[in-house]
Amino acid sequence: MKVGPPVEPVAGSSRTGRNLPVAVAVGVGLAVVIIASLYFVKELFLAVVIAAVGLGVAELVRSFAEREIKVPFVPVLVGMAAMVTGAYWGGTAWLVGVFAMTVLVLLMWRMFQGTEGYVRDVAATILVTVYPSMLVGFVALLLSHPGEGADQVVVFIATTAASDIGGYFAGILFGKHKMSPLISPKKTWEGFAGSALACMAVGGWLVAWLLEAAVWKGVVIGAVVVVFATLGDLVESVIKRDLGVKDMSSVLPGHGGMMDRLDSLVAAVIPVWILLTLLV
Repeated sequence: MKVGPPVEPVAGSSRTGRNLPVAVAVGVGLAVVIIASLYFVKELFLAVVIAAVGLGVAELVRSFAEREIKVPFVPVLVGMAAMVTGAYWGGTAWLVGVFAMTVLVLLMWRMFQGTEGYVRDVAATILVTVYPSMLVGFVALLLSHPGEGADQVVVFIATTAASDIGGYFAGILFGKHKMSPLISPKKTWEGFAGSALACMAVGGWLVAWLLEAAVWKGVVIGAVVVVFATLGDLVESVIKRDLGVKDMSSVLPGHGGMMDRLDSLVAAVIPVWILLTLLV
């Protein structure tokens, strides 16, 4: 057996394989774009959302295509943009209505391409139309809230991001017990505990500061977010494993693909929208 010298880790990389300085720089850059667009021109933030989710949809479409599953990119993208803008200007009814029409159009679209593989392709297409396309429409519903829309979006994004950050560092420092070895070998229960603490701390702080509500309400939101964010991450891991890909793409240096960043957000947005509607 040939034995070579040990492989040196890439400078700046952690034992999870992520280049931490680059990941932090990209994360800070995304935060600046999000905050600037949110508080200066809300419509620009919608454009950022549509562009980000559009990249995520492209990654999914490309990954499905590698398994010979056909998902029409342009019609799904148009439907997603219509759902986001419809939710912002028309509310929940428009989001649901545009979603239903998008699904109907996509069923007919595939029909004219033949019968073989129809159910397989349509099933994948509807999956992409829901995840992430329809779910991200609830971000627009948060943004449309009179007076506090931008602040609610910040609470949602920051609290969900805290799950990833808290889990990352807690996993590195203390991670020993695997959460789901078959789905995501790097996730640990210690990391989940770090995610929970970070989510509840950030949620309690931001809800009290930005929305002027009781701290306990933000803590509740954080506790719910960590569950859905973690499950959302695992859902994307299942999809990647089934399709045989490690990362959806490398569009975000240090992070992987856009869907690797959107997975937690699209899973957490509906419960956050519900809780903010009920509690704040």
